[in-house]
Amino acid sequence: MKLIIDCFGGDKSPSANVEGAIIALKDHSDLSLILTGDEEAIKAELSKHAYDGDRIEIVHAPEVITGEDKPTDAIRLKRESSMIKAVSMLRKEPDIAGLVSTGATGALIAAATLRLGRIRGIRRPAFCPILPTMNGGIVGICDSGANVDVTAEMLLQQAIMGSAYLKAVYGIKDPRVALLNIGVESEKGDDLRKAAYPMLKACGSLNFVGNMESRDLLSGSYDLVVCDGFSGNVLVKTTEGTALELLKKLKKDIYSKTIYKLGALLMKRMFMEEKEFMNYHNYGGSVLLGCEKTVVKGHGSSDAKAVSICIDQAYKMSDGSMNSEIEAALSLTEIG
Repeated sequence: MKLIIDCFGGDKSPSANVEGAIIALKDHSDLSLILTGDEEAIKAELSKHAYDGDRIEIVHAPEVITGEDKPTDAIRLKRESSMIKAVSMLRKEPDIAGLVSTGATGALIAAATLRLGRIRGIRRPAFCPILPTMNGGIVGICDSGANVDVTAEMLLQQAIMGSAYLKAVYGIKDPRVALLNIGVESEKGDDLRKAAYPMLKACGSLNFVGNMESRDLLSGSYDLVVCDGFSGNVLVKTTEGTALELLKKLKKDIYSKTIYKLGALLMKRMFMEEKEFMNYHNYGGSVLLGCEKTVVKGHGSSDAKAVSICIDQAYKMSDGSMNSEIEAALSLTEIG
């Protein structure tokens, strides 16, 4: 298995990317990695770790795409950037199975969509991040920002792609799929949601369980939530932000009184476990479903552990038959 890691563009690049790559190599004995970015900077980070040099290749890319760059300009003008070189190699070299990047989201979507190609029948690729649920499971959100404007047919395709992803990578045999809406009743929502509901319900390859209100995202009652990219992005960031702010308030309240501090000492382990549970870095990145090859977009603030989990996601996606499952499911639908 060979994957390519874009080592620049994230808040903690290249140190987090390089250390995450080293962790992933230890976790997967059959994995080799190509690191793109400034060669000297990458070598300086590698020198801090013990690693198998035969399983790492460095491709020099002196430019970096930032969040300030317009996606189309970045693709056209920054061809020597770590991201564009990574995408170009992924397209040209058949033995490279996938790409992990913590760089600019817009540029990655544009580059992957325009240069990698899509799975046959897929209209637009979509992001699918993972969040933890209150019963110890996970829930995927598809889409979370790749497509702001969608059609009912696209929502159906997102449900098919997301279900195949959860089966292949997380071993969920029959993912429960819900449509994000303003109420659980089948007649609720705007024209888009009203059109998508019967299509999702009629799709024999899906375990569609109906509409879902946003407050139930982490309840554990759903495995996959389907939505347009605008709503999905707001849903994910609101959920993550709420969790972080609650942790801040809890810490502030604990330090407000001596008796609370004493109680916190007795519950220290529990608080640490809850902090880890609510840390979105522990759940990897957003996979870009629908491309011919695997692409995983990590948070811009990803640390080494988060990068290693993103690499693990790419490894499992490439090792399975997810794209074949998506094509097979599409062939059973009218839009396939």
